[in-house]
Amino acid sequence: MANNSSGCQNITGQQLNSSEFSSMEIFKIFIYFVVFALGFVGNGLVIYVTGYKMKTTVNSIWFLSLAIADFIFILVLILYIVHAFNKAVWPFGDFMCKFVSFVTVLNMFASIFLLTAISLDRCLSTWVIVWAQNKRTLVKARIICTLMWVLSIGCSIPFVMCRSGENKKCAYVCPINITKSLFIYRFIVGFLIPFLIIASSYIAIGVRAKRLKRGKKLKPFRVIISVILAFFICWFPFHVQQLSLVIAKENEWSNAVKVFIQIGPFVNCLVHLNSCLNPILYVFMCEEFKKKLKQSLLLVLETAFAEDHLPFRTSRASTCSRLSETQGFKQTNETTISSCGSGQESNTCC
Repeated sequence: MANNSSGCQNITGQQLNSSEFSSMEIFKIFIYFVVFALGFVGNGLVIYVTGYKMKTTVNSIWFLSLAIADFIFILVLILYIVHAFNKAVWPFGDFMCKFVSFVTVLNMFASIFLLTAISLDRCLSTWVIVWAQNKRTLVKARIICTLMWVLSIGCSIPFVMCRSGENKKCAYVCPINITKSLFIYRFIVGFLIPFLIIASSYIAIGVRAKRLKRGKKLKPFRVIISVILAFFICWFPFHVQQLSLVIAKENEWSNAVKVFIQIGPFVNCLVHLNSCLNPILYVFMCEEFKKKLKQSLLLVLETAFAEDHLPFRTSRASTCSRLSETQGFKQTNETTISSCGSGQESNTCC
């Protein structure tokens, strides 16, 4: 369903009638199954933990919304798998074609808009600390998330209007110039502008940290920066391929069209992978992942999303203090104290 999700199935026009699956089809089906399994379990756990088990914080609200966006997309991925098994024949009709296309675009807009909101939140928390402490409330975070979802829905509607599931295909039926305009609009509103805002936010955060000589304060931003980079890596090739393909089609560059069609399955697989990466990043970005995994998965996710790691730091500091008072372990002492003093014990991951 890679081409279906991208909206260029009508541009590619490739149909395979052979009863055997090609290596590319097998590759796509495999990726879809992996993404579905990891995304369903991973995002489901994040939703369960952040929604029902963790203390509600501004950060947990952000990450819960991101997980919901990915989980909704994962639920319709099963239709993509059926489409792939059906050798690019769409058996679900016009309504489901529009619905699946809507969910796909909604996932992109909601994710990038939420990442933009998170970045601005972090920037304000770094530059206007007192204001953030007084104004950064759960109610406002929920309101902002709701606004981001409403905006995402509004931005996704135009793509539904140009989709059709008739004739066993789920594809764009608008003229090529309108399709091109939609792709440009999607790239600018759903990628370029948000990433300029995100980049500016983290540049401002870096400037602030450098000015205050608090480089270690950047450690709590590792997970969200990783999530942003993962989104960029997964979606940027897709936008480039889509725009290049529609421009080549518009100008009747047949050789270029063939090249971009061949690239299509790979960039679309990257897009699908993005929906299952975030839960993995939440866990593996923690420095002491293995130890905490043995304790409990709940503790791992709580640590990843926690806003206040003071109890953990205090505990490690107390451990270092006790070691320093222990006789006969001078060598171990010096190594441990050096590690704690250098900040290597920090497990802030959100």
